[in-house]
Amino acid sequence: MARTYEAVYIFDSALEETAITEKLDRFHALLPQPAEAPVALTTWGKRTLAYPIAGKETGFYVIAKFEAEATSLPEFERALKLDEGLLRHLVVLDEGAQMAPTPSAKDGEDED
Repeated sequence: MARTYEAVYIFDSALEETAITEKLDRFHALLPQPAEAPVALTTWGKRTLAYPIAGKETGFYVIAKFEAEATSLPEFERALKLDEGLLRHLVVLDEGAQMAPTPSAKDGEDED
């Protein structure tokens, strides 16, 4: 059963956008996609990192949303780990739920 996943990639900012697009195409080719659910990409562009990663101060951020079988993820993540132009990545299960603020215990109590 295919599930929806979200992946965040931080590429080396020295890479050209065409090189990043080629890498993303190669990564996502490892994940068989249903025809009605292609990979949805959101590009954030170059951003300053919170802390240096491998001596880099900036990174190129891309977020991808895709459907995949759980059995295809290990090979996908292995390919991500082997790529030297990718500084960091995170793949999470997208459950579609939006976080709503929860009232704290003090909200319902009156202070004396």
